[in-house]
Amino acid sequence: MAKRKIAYVCSECGADHSKWQGQCSECQQWNTLQEFTISSKSSASSGGLSKQGYTGETQAKVVSLNEVSLEEVPRFTSGMGEFDRVLGGGLVPGAVTLIGGHPGAGKSTLLLQTVCFLAAQMPVLYVTGEESLQQVGMRARRLNLPTDQLKMLAETEVEQIVSLARHHQPKVLVIDSIQVMHAPGIESAAGSVSQVRESAAYLTRFAKQTGTVLFLVGHVTKDGSLAGPKVLEHMIDCSVMLEGDGDSRFRTLRGIKNRFGAVNELGVFAMLETGLKEVKNPSSIFLSRSEQPVSGSVVMVVWEGTRPLLVEIQALVDESHFGHPKRVAVGADQNRLSMLLAVMHRHAGVHTGDQDVYINVVGGVKVTETSADLALLLAVLSSFRDKPLPQDLVVFGEVGLSGEIRPVPSGQERLKEAAKHGFKRAIAPKANVPKGGIEGMEIMAVEQISQALDLV
Repeated sequence: MAKRKIAYVCSECGADHSKWQGQCSECQQWNTLQEFTISSKSSASSGGLSKQGYTGETQAKVVSLNEVSLEEVPRFTSGMGEFDRVLGGGLVPGAVTLIGGHPGAGKSTLLLQTVCFLAAQMPVLYVTGEESLQQVGMRARRLNLPTDQLKMLAETEVEQIVSLARHHQPKVLVIDSIQVMHAPGIESAAGSVSQVRESAAYLTRFAKQTGTVLFLVGHVTKDGSLAGPKVLEHMIDCSVMLEGDGDSRFRTLRGIKNRFGAVNELGVFAMLETGLKEVKNPSSIFLSRSEQPVSGSVVMVVWEGTRPLLVEIQALVDESHFGHPKRVAVGADQNRLSMLLAVMHRHAGVHTGDQDVYINVVGGVKVTETSADLALLLAVLSSFRDKPLPQDLVVFGEVGLSGEIRPVPSGQERLKEAAKHGFKRAIAPKANVPKGGIEGMEIMAVEQISQALDLV
């Protein structure tokens, strides 16, 4: 028998250690090292594919960069425009995509709709390890999907899956999910660090050699991150996260990593009885505001991937009855909220140190860029003074520590998107205001936070 070597891998950062220890020396996390068995003739080194009789591998050679072909990578559509947008324009042969999300978010539903559409044009294999074939069939019938061309397989052993995939030669392969797959020869349970790592490497090698589009479904942990070792994120080409509460009608698909397109791209879907339906104009669903002006509400323009998105941000400022006022931000960075409140106090004279401040981004959208700073402060001031802001006002801009309003990328495109949705007034950084203006919109340029507060 081949000699085996024991290593310990951190489930947080993927660092290898020769012996077990309580704390990972790389990421400083506690109790994250898990045992990983490595064979001296590891199946990962050959991918196990030599056993299946794979041929056609050519000897690698060194070439100059100018000799590399720069032809456009061929893509084909998934049948959903929003899904194609997040993937960078469509599916790429040989690409490995990891789809994560909470239970019930709609990962299997999205993939089942996609593969049923693709099965009418090319061979597709859907491998289910968590659900039975009957359960998948019942879901497809409930969604009224065409199932006559889709090939199904209930299996959890990766060698068997690769063997059958080699025989049927699918163009698209779906693994649902990677946490239940196991590779023979690895002495650990399915879902462990070693099993997820080896199974993903095995399947990825098969996809790269055969040009098969591979989809891997991944679970998420309690904090919302993808389960399994971090090294899994380096193996794949594209990582997307399907977000949305179980009681919410809408789901957002966000790109986290993409070697074939832009990251942080956002796709919006509506969960209906017939499955997920793409929302081609996401701004319309996030702008369902009250007809009467209310204090603490303002519309901002954020940039998601390659397009602007209009989102309502709400603030509630109330007198604190405790020694430490609360700072709660849903859909925004709580630390940045505390910093912006300090800037408003120092440079605009608005004191909220004895007030509880609550921030909410409507629709479940998570805003990560700094263009929401100015809108957040104006919403806080509106609630603090109990004075509503105009319904036709849109706001964006980054706020610096010295109280200056900094420009943000794609300012003109943001203003055009707001004008298209009927907004007549805008407060924006002076550097983002176009010279010719925007037809039908009054743009108020500001350079300091005090100027913006004076305007409202």
